[in-house]
Amino acid sequence: MSTINILWVDDEVDLLKPHILFLENKGYHVHSCNNGREALERIQKQLFEVVLLDENMPGLNGLETLTELKQLRPNLPVVMITKNEEEHIMEEAIGSKISDYLIKPVNPNQILLSLKKLLQHRNLVAETTIKNYQQEFRKIALSLQDLSTHQEWADFYEKMIFWEAELEALEDPSMFEIFETQMQEANQLFAKFIENNYADWLQDPKNAPTLSHQLLAQEVLPRLSSSKPTLLVVIDNLRLDQWKIISQSLTNLYTVEVEKKYYSLLPTATQYARNAIFSGMTPLAMSKTHPEWWKNDTDEGGKNLFEKEFLGAHLKRKNLDLKWSYHKIRNLTEGRQLVKSFQNHAKEQLTVVVYNFVDMISHAKTEMEIIKELAADNKAYRSLTRSWFNNSPLLEIIQKAAMLNFNLLLTTDHGTVNVQTPSSIIGDRETSQNLRYKTGRGLTYEPKQVMATDDPEQLGLPRLSFNHQFVFAKEDAYFLYPKNYNYFAKLFQNSFQHGGISLEEMIIPFVAMTPKS
Repeated sequence: MSTINILWVDDEVDLLKPHILFLENKGYHVHSCNNGREALERIQKQLFEVVLLDENMPGLNGLETLTELKQLRPNLPVVMITKNEEEHIMEEAIGSKISDYLIKPVNPNQILLSLKKLLQHRNLVAETTIKNYQQEFRKIALSLQDLSTHQEWADFYEKMIFWEAELEALEDPSMFEIFETQMQEANQLFAKFIENNYADWLQDPKNAPTLSHQLLAQEVLPRLSSSKPTLLVVIDNLRLDQWKIISQSLTNLYTVEVEKKYYSLLPTATQYARNAIFSGMTPLAMSKTHPEWWKNDTDEGGKNLFEKEFLGAHLKRKNLDLKWSYHKIRNLTEGRQLVKSFQNHAKEQLTVVVYNFVDMISHAKTEMEIIKELAADNKAYRSLTRSWFNNSPLLEIIQKAAMLNFNLLLTTDHGTVNVQTPSSIIGDRETSQNLRYKTGRGLTYEPKQVMATDDPEQLGLPRLSFNHQFVFAKEDAYFLYPKNYNYFAKLFQNSFQHGGISLEEMIIPFVAMTPKS
């Protein structure tokens, strides 16, 4: 290894010569001084990788030295070494952002372990991760051929999310390319699985996963309490991997009691999936039962304007006499208003909040160059989601809910997929505009890239005319018309879209949490 310079600061440094020789034999170059003031002067003149700092020194003590050192070199790792085991000393040192804390007497191996943890941690983790994934690669490849149930597919996708996070932290393009190849193969097989089973799920719910229109009845309503308020948060377009990221911001507020994966209805689009959540009905049933609220793709006007009404009718149908409210947050102002008034909802049994920001990010990526840069790939998309959530009114709402002893239910209506493969389609002027699914008459498409049906009612979808079709893009395909094909292929490639069939769009989170306070 290249020379690693260490500064050891101790007023009894002469007694540490055996330790210093041990470290130098391991390849470290150890510099020493016997007081804090000299240490600060050395740090200004020379670059060190680590400082070993005694806590109890005459003159400038360890904690005082640490404070000034962090002002000079905020990112320089410091290992505090002390005889003092008093709790307040440890707390002050940790609060000053030390990297490790050792109690005297220390043996050379303790120090070596601490140095390896600080200086070689990244490489050691990378080596282990690569080794583990290489071992797992064959298992994943074999298991793909045997996945036969909706639960197996959901668990498999969760496992792949884990490996994606592990591998992307390594910054090893070759390993990540292998992973992406496996994900592509997985989505190919998943699309076949959906083609073979989706219609049966709608006809035989006993053998089906929880679908959008069953979510409230199966997971939400049974968890409502007459003695404790419940906050239901529906974040539009939240993928399972994004939930894993933002969940880290809730650990101090809530304990996760249940974390499940459920399946979005097809099309995996807001007007279908989210209306289905609140109504407890398939799109076909909604169009027949509530034609005054349901709008088809070809109808004018907003398609999600009556979610509150759908929810009210659903609760009435279940004979539930609840005190409840519904809030749709579409911008920062609406979010802040709810933060201010949230305490007014403490006596409700159910408070529903629909938050649209994540969906706005995915749509803006197509339209705004800055969002294209900020959400260039899945990793960046997750990072942007985390940044938004940690600074959003939604987190403030959840914080208030925790303070008021609300149970928290968090879910989404569908996910989104990063599209890469343009797929040609031809339809008339009445054909819908979504890039991941199309509905219309006489559609001409590339059969290998779609799941198509001439009988929409079999899939719980309304039929608009005698020869009306639905087609859903599979894997990472997106639909384009022949006119200006190359222009739009470039415009929409590497954008986040939804409406079709992929693991990312269909397998989504439902989480039940209780407050820690």
